[in-house]
Amino acid sequence: MVDQNFPKVKKYFLLIFFLLNCSNSYSENYSYIKIAQLNEPWGSSFINKDQIIITEKDGKIKIVNINSKEVLDVKHNLNYLNVGQGGLLDIIYKDKNIWISYSEDRGNGKTSTSIAKADLNKKELDFKNIFQANPPIDSGYHFGSRLAIKDDYLFASAGERGKGMIAQDPTQHPGSIIRIHTDGSIPKDNPKFIDKPSWLPEIYQIGIRNPQGLTLSPFDKKIYLSNHGARGGDWFGEAKKGENYGWKILGWGGKNYSGIKIGPKWKPGFTKAIQYWVPSIAASAITIYQGKEFNEWNGHALITSLKDQSLRKLIFSDLSNIEEEIIFKNEIGRIRDIQVHPVDGKIYFLAGDNLWLMKKN
Repeated sequence: MVDQNFPKVKKYFLLIFFLLNCSNSYSENYSYIKIAQLNEPWGSSFINKDQIIITEKDGKIKIVNINSKEVLDVKHNLNYLNVGQGGLLDIIYKDKNIWISYSEDRGNGKTSTSIAKADLNKKELDFKNIFQANPPIDSGYHFGSRLAIKDDYLFASAGERGKGMIAQDPTQHPGSIIRIHTDGSIPKDNPKFIDKPSWLPEIYQIGIRNPQGLTLSPFDKKIYLSNHGARGGDWFGEAKKGENYGWKILGWGGKNYSGIKIGPKWKPGFTKAIQYWVPSIAASAITIYQGKEFNEWNGHALITSLKDQSLRKLIFSDLSNIEEEIIFKNEIGRIRDIQVHPVDGKIYFLAGDNLWLMKKN
């Protein structure tokens, strides 16, 4: 007697084999080269074509020469507290200046997502604070925090510190996108001065959980961000002035860690993300690719992830037809940051405890 389910089972296994084979062959188009060993690296930024400056969560700043692989330690004066998910976070370089986000020690176990600025000095950085997220909170969760510069504006993501509905309170910074000038002064066209008089003057957008990706597109000049949801509800979207992404009224399709659903995925009156991931991939750093090495990707979003250990590419020029591809998965570990080389367009990752290079074979 012939098993009537056999053709279905055969078809299922052939499909699995095909998908795995396609994934492997796609990944084999690239090489992954370990450049330097680090310790919990978090943020990075090229300071020239040969050197990249990197933060380590436990408090160190290093400069790595991507050619010689020499690693330099850089002294600094930041009053940070390495607690939970906090420590030294993102770092960005522009025009001989450095900006850094970090969990500042505010006393009595309380911390804030803070931003400091320094002139670039490869031996020692003398930082001065230009922003503090208030109030300081006794929590080791959800600091964010990424930085992006557009013209004379510094954008920063501030996580909601595990406090949920604080993200709906614009009189407090946690759970928001911050927009200040690069010197720390407040833009006069921020929402508070237009139509949101109750908002804190630095806040650009509210309703965000744990935004670990933030970038300026070199194509449309918009700021994009990624958000790390709970059990599901990761997303990629645009930072929109004066708007609200909805956390924790909305759950973006995700659940609490207890298993209870968090509100609807989206509803009118809130900003709608461009792409959602349920279950969570643990979305981390993002970039809008521009470069030579992968010139066919120009204008596409690259999304990195921690739990999923993947690099995903989004084609989002037509918002009614988003195309997503997994470029690789489980090649270099949990990916924290991504940078595109300013000259040749090769891609560098902070993943696991290493700096990695990805290039075409």
